[in-house]
Amino acid sequence: MNLSFFDQFTSPCLMGIPLILISMLFPTLLLPTQTNRWITNRMSTLQLWLASMVTKQLLLPLNKPGHKWALILISLMIFLMTINLLGLLPYTFTPTTQLSMNMALALPLWLATVLLGLRNQPTTSLAHLLPEGTPTPLIPILIMIETISLMIRPMALGVRLTANLTAGHLLIQLISTTAITLLPIMPTVSILTTTILLLLTILEVAVAMIQAYVFILLLSLYLQENI
Repeated sequence: MNLSFFDQFTSPCLMGIPLILISMLFPTLLLPTQTNRWITNRMSTLQLWLASMVTKQLLLPLNKPGHKWALILISLMIFLMTINLLGLLPYTFTPTTQLSMNMALALPLWLATVLLGLRNQPTTSLAHLLPEGTPTPLIPILIMIETISLMIRPMALGVRLTANLTAGHLLIQLISTTAITLLPIMPTVSILTTTILLLLTILEVAVAMIQAYVFILLLSLYLQENI
């Protein structure tokens, strides 16, 4: 059976049943559970410290009403980061390489921020579609351009996350295939390629965490515009 480089992005199935739901729910098993002890282990302490630090950075530009979104934003960031990192392990599947899943996360949250702005401050939200001091002949054109740029935001969120993770996985598979192919022919070049592969893997670990943070950061910026 011949496999292509893109077969790694196909959702795994067992007896015809897609296993993407299990892939999405499995990271929750790795999160720390609540305990009655005052002193926890180092891993739980590190996770809580990172969550607290990121929460402060995300909520810094937001006012008091925006702080209500802290739980959903941090939970989503931890969820995306865990899935992205687990997807770098061998023989695993990364659900965030699926555009459908990323759009399912981006579209409702973006729509919630827009509806929140239209409900609380409709005049200010609609004023974003037309910059102040615009010449009268350009008003219809600018309104169309701003409306399109507003509507394209959820697509940009989903496509950015999908494209970055997909490109990283493809590069890792291409370089690893090259290293294995060159091993019996040119061992020295193969060792050099393996070194590049290790450096690329470290870079992809950073990209997996950064992309989850950027996804949530952009959502918080959209929220800031509408509160």
